[in-house]
Amino acid sequence: MKKLTSILLVLVGLLYPFAVYFGLEHISPRWFALLLACLWLWRLWLEPAKPGRAPLLAATLLFCAVLVLSNEQSVLRLYPVLINAVLGLVFWASLHHGMPIIERLARLQEPDLPASGVHYTRRVTQVWLGFFVINGSTALLLSLYAPWHWWTLYNGLIAYLLMGTLMAVEWLIRQRVRSHA
Repeated sequence: MKKLTSILLVLVGLLYPFAVYFGLEHISPRWFALLLACLWLWRLWLEPAKPGRAPLLAATLLFCAVLVLSNEQSVLRLYPVLINAVLGLVFWASLHHGMPIIERLARLQEPDLPASGVHYTRRVTQVWLGFFVINGSTALLLSLYAPWHWWTLYNGLIAYLLMGTLMAVEWLIRQRVRSHA
């Protein structure tokens, strides 16, 4: 059930811009909010102690509450902005308190990460922070000033292509750094 919920949330995240774009004529913004809130609460119920999820859950539920109260279509556009803002804050906080997120992930595979690996993972965390700032800013600008189809194209396709490209480039750089270490 946990895996199904995680898959549903990923699908909702991926399909959200298209669902909003095509569903606006038939579905009230409140229903989008209720669906999102139910999925996130279900995930919380299945995995209550997952570390690092609290800020994203709180922000998403606050977003859903604002959407239910306002029932405004324009608020629907802010969900990608919110996700990028929360992820950016989490990555930023990890750079200033405790271990950077990418280092934590790297230590799952390599517990005795050398000093060069620690430095590298800190840099990668900074790059991801920059990505979330730029991506979130782009999503915000499109939310405020662009037609719905531009917003949908960027948040439903281009942002994911950029994210995938960043992952691929980082993986290639990591392989090169490892081979020279």
